[in-house]
Amino acid sequence: MRASHEIRFARVEDLANVLALVRALADFEKLPGPDEGAAARFASDFAAARFELLVAIADGEVVGYALYFMTYSTFLARPSLYLEDLFVTPSRRGNGIGEAFLRKLAAIAVERGAGRFEWTVLDWNVRAQEFYLSLGARMLPEWRVCRVDGEALAALGADPK
Repeated sequence: MRASHEIRFARVEDLANVLALVRALADFEKLPGPDEGAAARFASDFAAARFELLVAIADGEVVGYALYFMTYSTFLARPSLYLEDLFVTPSRRGNGIGEAFLRKLAAIAVERGAGRFEWTVLDWNVRAQEFYLSLGARMLPEWRVCRVDGEALAALGADPK
């Protein structure tokens, strides 16, 4: 039997728990998590509505989150919903929380007239890939993620004079 949970929009008081989950996701992905400066920016950006955030609540605690924002497709001439992060505490996986997040996000995309709902998945996370495929997602092998960050971003954004 699946444990009960609630998916709802995050509140300011959820942010400390969400940040703990962001750090857990970073550990899972073998990446450095947010430092205190990043945590402060996260709270400020949440207040400024630079992103939207859903949380999963089970037994009175935050056990998962989904962070997303809207982008725009010029080819479709419609908005798109982009899922940046989806994370569920390992002990709560298999209880339908991930699927509930994706269904809620898809409903938000439909409600907002989005032409698509997109996200990325690590190439080694086969379990997640299989899960997404089971829900009707397609993998787009012909596309590659491009990223410019750190010193390369500063150099690219510098005045060329």
